[in-house]
Amino acid sequence: MALVEIRDVYKSFQRDTQKIDVFTDLSLDIASGSFTALMGPSGSGKSTLLNLIAGLDKPTRGTVRVGGADVGAMSAGQLAAWRARNIGFVFQSFNLLPVLTAYQNVELPLLLTNLSKKDRAERVRLALDVVGLSDRADHYPRQLSGGQEQRTAIARAIVADPTLMLLDEPTGQLDAKSSQEVLTLLQRLNNEFNKTIVIVTHDAHAADRAKSVLHLEKGDLIEKAAVA
Repeated sequence: MALVEIRDVYKSFQRDTQKIDVFTDLSLDIASGSFTALMGPSGSGKSTLLNLIAGLDKPTRGTVRVGGADVGAMSAGQLAAWRARNIGFVFQSFNLLPVLTAYQNVELPLLLTNLSKKDRAERVRLALDVVGLSDRADHYPRQLSGGQEQRTAIARAIVADPTLMLLDEPTGQLDAKSSQEVLTLLQRLNNEFNKTIVIVTHDAHAADRAKSVLHLEKGDLIEKAAVA
């Protein structure tokens, strides 16, 4: 069953007097429980596609549905509430707040919910345990390695039990060992917890961990390859 349904999407940006077309008539389904890697050269539209799925951007024309919800039709307030419940987004630069501990960074999305302090604490401890950072809960980002920062960002993304996880270059700033640890974690989240995951990556090793690979070339989907 398709969790993400993209139909006849056009997306363009205005840069000074020039109109730049990113997508012209893009259609795509992403199945529930899948692990998809999105590859392609810089400027091919990978991050734009991720932002459209997350509701961080809206299509110029066409529809983007996630779990049946028309993302492009929501107001800013509706989108914020919908995103908090359904989307776990991991940015390339981690986006951790330096003045907060790992625990407090992971707890942030839960502050938008009606959960009690006790329930929030339980969720945060579980998320940190899943990413293997229970012993780093009281550490600040500056006290963590790059790989630990990324795993903290992943814990923050999963703490609200989202429908869909979206990651933009999750291994882009990591060394080889940390990259493998993060990719193994993503595979575990997909296989054991049935999380639907989409990653944007230039890294062939990252793509190898996915169950399917989509290639974008100048806004066009040129290949769909299933990974054995």
